[in-house]
Amino acid sequence: MTRLLLLEPEPTPAWAPFAGVRPVAELRAGIWRIRERWEAAVAADAEAVLGDHAIGLGESAEAPVRPTGEVEGPAIIGAAWFAPSGTPVALGDGRRLTHGSATVGWVVPAGERWTGPHDVGAAVPIDGVLLRGTYDLLTALELLLAADCADFLAADRAPVPEGSIVLGDPAGVVSLGAQVEPGVVFDVRQGAVVLESGVEVRHGTRLEGPLWAGVGTKLLGGYIRASVIGPECRVRGEVGSSVFLGYANKSHDGYVGHSVVGHWVNLGAGTTTSNLKNTYGPVRLDVIGGRIETGRLNVGTLFGDHAKTAIGTMLSTGTVISVGANVFGAGSPPKFVPPFAWGGGGSAMSEAGFLRVAERVLPRRSVPFTPERRDLLRRLYARAMLAA
Repeated sequence: MTRLLLLEPEPTPAWAPFAGVRPVAELRAGIWRIRERWEAAVAADAEAVLGDHAIGLGESAEAPVRPTGEVEGPAIIGAAWFAPSGTPVALGDGRRLTHGSATVGWVVPAGERWTGPHDVGAAVPIDGVLLRGTYDLLTALELLLAADCADFLAADRAPVPEGSIVLGDPAGVVSLGAQVEPGVVFDVRQGAVVLESGVEVRHGTRLEGPLWAGVGTKLLGGYIRASVIGPECRVRGEVGSSVFLGYANKSHDGYVGHSVVGHWVNLGAGTTTSNLKNTYGPVRLDVIGGRIETGRLNVGTLFGDHAKTAIGTMLSTGTVISVGANVFGAGSPPKFVPPFAWGGGGSAMSEAGFLRVAERVLPRRSVPFTPERRDLLRRLYARAMLAA
């Protein structure tokens, strides 16, 4: 069987706030992680992720990370900055996988060796979304989510929960073992709503497809639409066109739109993101290293892993909150909050303080705080502070 390996992008500011925090291959583009999308496209499990800067990172990575180097064939190397649609690819005699004019994958026959990215050899087109940075996970959401949810329509599922209100074809409600209270509204006119095993949906929630909620997530009320949420998230209020990577907490009212929410993020009551400039112009991100032109009209906030906001936090369009930052204090936070900032970005949280909080938080989602996880978080803290 041909081996699959994924090549990480360089940790540039465009991948904030996840560069140096977790492998890009483990971020969600639509429902599925980029790694999972490659696995579906080439019908092979990922053997490893290649990226020196990503070694030892990622709390939920399922493929080991190893240094970038030569790869002996037979193998396929996929670019982690590309999210395949998942449609199987017929490789034939192809030596490269291309999307438009960009090479996004390399086929290495038996007896040959791959030494790095190149643009040589016969090209095979592959469908998907080219990712320029974290903000393009929002573009991938818009382009891939409806089809991702539609894939579940053939699955065995429970009947439409008793007492639900369904707008559109009831077949678009896909409950795979969810508990849904009476009075929940399902609007499936624009796409299916998929609820994985162990999901709880409380009375007073309106779910608009395409929408996916992962295992163990609780939807506690409000208007939630066109988003990927889970696993093990707690969400209430208004959420639109956003990606929750997992284990995040937004248990209160407040609007989160066109945002990416990392693992273990906690949003205080009333936290609200702006996702559109008053000028209706394209959104720019201000990060360490300069200004990034996203080319998008809608970008809310990119929340790094373990970030936290105080109650009533108001976030400007195109805000980036780095890993471990605690945002609180008077006034609007800056558009870039550095790693482990304490407040708006003046002083930094200590390593001991960060580990102490993580030790309290993880067991709340039945995740043990093991010595191995402590070591991982210690390395994460050191790398993030060094890069800052």
